[in-house]
Amino acid sequence: MTVPGEACAAGRLGEYLGKAEPAELVAGANRFGPPQGDPAIVPALKGDQLLGFVYLNSDFANATGYSGKPIQLLVGITPKGVVTGLKMVEHKEPIVLLGIPEKRVVDAVNKLIGADMDSVARGTAPAPQVDIVSGATVTVLVMGDSIVRSATKLIKGGRLGGQGSVVASAAPQVKKAIDPGKGEIRDWETLVGDGSVRRLVLSVDDVNKAFEKAGNAAAVAHPEEGEPNDTFIDLYVADVAVPAIGRSLLGDDGFNRLAARLKPGQQAIIVAGSGRYSFKGAAYVRGGIFDRVELIQDTNSIRFRDRDHTRLGDLAAEGAPHFPEIALFVLPPDFSFDPTEPWVLQLLVQRVVGAKDKAWITFDLGYTLPDLHIKREPAAPAQQQAAAPAASTPTTPAAASREPAASFVGEDEPLWMKIWRGNVVSIGITIAALGALTLIFFFQNSLVRRPQVYVWVRRLYLLFILVWLGWYANAQLSVVNVLTFANSLLTGFSWEYFLSAPLIFLLWASIAAGLLFWGRGPFCGWLCPFGALQELLNNIAQAVKIPQYRLPWGLHERLWPIKYIIFLGLFGMSLYSTAFAEQLAEVEPFKTAIVLKFAREWPYVIYALTTLSAGLFVERFFCRYMCPLGAALAIPGRIRMFEWLRRWPECGTPCQRCAKECPVQAIHPEGHINVNECIYCMHCQELYFDDHRCPHMIQVRLKREKRDALSSPSMRSGGKGPNTIITAGGKPINLPPVGDVSPPAT
Repeated sequence: MTVPGEACAAGRLGEYLGKAEPAELVAGANRFGPPQGDPAIVPALKGDQLLGFVYLNSDFANATGYSGKPIQLLVGITPKGVVTGLKMVEHKEPIVLLGIPEKRVVDAVNKLIGADMDSVARGTAPAPQVDIVSGATVTVLVMGDSIVRSATKLIKGGRLGGQGSVVASAAPQVKKAIDPGKGEIRDWETLVGDGSVRRLVLSVDDVNKAFEKAGNAAAVAHPEEGEPNDTFIDLYVADVAVPAIGRSLLGDDGFNRLAARLKPGQQAIIVAGSGRYSFKGAAYVRGGIFDRVELIQDTNSIRFRDRDHTRLGDLAAEGAPHFPEIALFVLPPDFSFDPTEPWVLQLLVQRVVGAKDKAWITFDLGYTLPDLHIKREPAAPAQQQAAAPAASTPTTPAAASREPAASFVGEDEPLWMKIWRGNVVSIGITIAALGALTLIFFFQNSLVRRPQVYVWVRRLYLLFILVWLGWYANAQLSVVNVLTFANSLLTGFSWEYFLSAPLIFLLWASIAAGLLFWGRGPFCGWLCPFGALQELLNNIAQAVKIPQYRLPWGLHERLWPIKYIIFLGLFGMSLYSTAFAEQLAEVEPFKTAIVLKFAREWPYVIYALTTLSAGLFVERFFCRYMCPLGAALAIPGRIRMFEWLRRWPECGTPCQRCAKECPVQAIHPEGHINVNECIYCMHCQELYFDDHRCPHMIQVRLKREKRDALSSPSMRSGGKGPNTIITAGGKPINLPPVGDVSPPAT
């Protein structure tokens, strides 16, 4: 018997089989035999000699990753259950597509080659584990889990190894279902005592010993700090779709809201935890998936996504302790799950062992629904012959409405607050930097009157933004943030999602305020690490006399709309497919140059270096003509309420100095500043106050000097009458004696 969705996947093996050679999956094989069974597996043959079998992992086990799409792997395995080869033939994982080399992910999973799955299926050996790839934890774990579970399912089903007869004889003889008539309220102690709520408690010593037993030297060298008996995590789990358990833990109102949300047979669990280790982690904030807990039943498993999650405050059961983290997870309707059969909540514990490396181990919290919640009936003959448990009887009535349930009472401190508390230093530095920039803008007139001071203030600020905010904190904003925000407004906005990334949130908040005052300039000219990198490199280029080019105004004016076209294209595509829009957003080299620091595949690196190289000759080339994020900010930037950049009546007619010296050519020949293109570098304001470069200010200075000269009391007599010697423009003028009509000597 296949789980829902397997029937349609069963025929896909032939679709992918042509993407691999037999020898890639089973050493020595030179051809594939005809498919066998449903779901299909194919023999891997050398002539007529059977060497092994090949199958598609998603035909037998869950293989859904970040993208929500299956990661398709061809797996080679011997008749005795030893894995011989793996090949990833299709995936939609954005993490692998955009940044982490696919080879690195595959190499981590290749650790399973040579693993004896027959021993795993018999329970005489633990399941083999893959290496974690930092930044792609979920992707790697999903691949490894699907391989292990699919292989053990084949073995237990009798198609490989020697476990089939044992499992076949264990077919259920009775039909089990949740008893909906038992809904009495129980206190916390009773729920824990009868097994309705199951517990896993780990101390610091337990975790350190587990890493030692795993034999990972790097992990052992970085032990968890603290007293051995300190609580690492105290974890509880319960199935709250069971009426008695749900009413006890959620209260009548909470359970009724949950019941209205569930479809017939659909389940929901509560996970609650305390201690120093968070079972939620932060991956669901970045990618929408909870990577530290996994629900496993037989060969099926699931990692919950943010759409499955509701945060709770406190539990309603009398005597229940306070938990910093309580999550209600609703299992997707298409997930095959029998609540009357045992299942496991697997906790993944990660440990940082290097700048980019992590080690991990897992702990199982087993759950079996107590008999007091189950009713048994004799199974029908057809059911007795089934090899897999049938879906459970509906546990709760489902309302027609599918709207999300309202938040439960007893709201507690949300996770984003904990994240903020854990990043106090970084948040403080960021706020200080934003405060300094605000002072620069509000007191810009005083600063730009001292050009040498201002130039170094700007360069040092840009260097800080590049090194600390960009390369260290990785707080590089992207047009992807804009697309995500726009899509959240259409699909369900949540402040908690955006607050869970403190530095990104602070930057966006400051940009929103800056748009009202100064337009896009504060970000593009001051807070963008990639923009800072471009400008600093161009400063170096000018210092070493690399020639600088200014495009003709007509060409420049026709090139700057390109970035708006790119942004509109990305925005339109995001309405159709956010994942594909994120791939297209690689037109921004931000991830390559800032987040990944050029540690990426060569096409991305070459593209990033090309855009930076263009900026050596044409200052901020990418910002001017290609940046979709700049375009996205320029559109609302038109609503700014103040005009802080000063202009003289002569600007543009006849004077063109500011227009010719603007680093990004944001000043029209007519003299007005195009705020859509202005990065607020304030160079034009330096000129505005410079009485030796700005023609208007030069005239003002000359008039002032002449007026001062004429009003000077210094007079000197000479010859027949007194001569007055004054200076105008630094040169002496000899005034004739009174009555002398001859012109003064110059």
